[in-house]
Amino acid sequence: MFRKLLFILFALTFVAICMVGLLYMHLLSWADRPAQTTGAEKLFTVAPGQGLGKTADGLRQEGLVSDALHFTILARLNKQDKQIKAGEYIFSPAMTPNEILGQMVEGRVHLYRVTIPEGFNLVQIAATVAAAGLSTEADFLKTARDPKTAESLNIPGKTVEGYLFPDTYYFPRGLDSATIIATMVKQFEAAFRPEWRQRAEEMGLSIHEVVTLASIIEKETGAPEERPLIASVFHNRLKKGMRLETDPTVIYGISDFDGNIKRQHLETYTPYNTYKIKGLPPGPIASPGALAMEAALYPAQTDYLYFVSKKDGTHHFSKTHKEHNAAVKKYQLRKRKR
Repeated sequence: MFRKLLFILFALTFVAICMVGLLYMHLLSWADRPAQTTGAEKLFTVAPGQGLGKTADGLRQEGLVSDALHFTILARLNKQDKQIKAGEYIFSPAMTPNEILGQMVEGRVHLYRVTIPEGFNLVQIAATVAAAGLSTEADFLKTARDPKTAESLNIPGKTVEGYLFPDTYYFPRGLDSATIIATMVKQFEAAFRPEWRQRAEEMGLSIHEVVTLASIIEKETGAPEERPLIASVFHNRLKKGMRLETDPTVIYGISDFDGNIKRQHLETYTPYNTYKIKGLPPGPIASPGALAMEAALYPAQTDYLYFVSKKDGTHHFSKTHKEHNAAVKKYQLRKRKR
């Protein structure tokens, strides 16, 4: 009788093991089969603190996996149920459950591309970041203009203006403005070469002064190849104690600028009005690119003291005020009459 019971127990155990094995093999097979062979990609969000069950059910509802329970068991058997990262993901129904789980465990979240052009100021950068859905303009500007932000990033100014390096960035949603700003400042630090620091010291300029001058050069640039020439004009004027008299600095100091610079703007004092102040303004007026900073440090060797727009994207450069007046008459006044 005992042997018979033992045999029955052994047989049941064997059957149970076989069943578990078959179920395990079925699960492995399921994990390597996509829910569909075709289908459009979908944005899937895992909220912070979201449980595995809710995640699995969400994947099933979106048609990304065929069975929520299977996905839950798969994650637990792989001991990955606690390793899923919150964030936004791009999944396709043609992906296997293993691929979907692996992407969430590795935290390969969807990144949003943000391109900051050379010469953008904080307001423009805030709008660009907001357009990508990564922040609100108000929050970004509040953080960027907070002196504590500049201090925490070792920026020698009251804001981070000028230090958000123009480049293409990829950010996930959910980051705060401070992290986005810190990333851009870190890119600036990487772009500002060690030899540039040495050059600035040789010229008797601080890094802040270099960035400030470079931002003005960037805003005055019509043709990229003219940067060193424009830089030479500003350096020559600074050496002679002449005011820079550059319109972009005036515009930067106007809070409600409507796009039309007037004589009253040139005659109104602001800390940035280089028609009224001597030397450089207190800080950058935009984010200069690498070429503008290089031009500020390595200007062309000229005797130019003036330049005027030729209305074709380039400038006419002059050595004397008389020559400059003639150029203004030729390129500006005549065209206005026309």
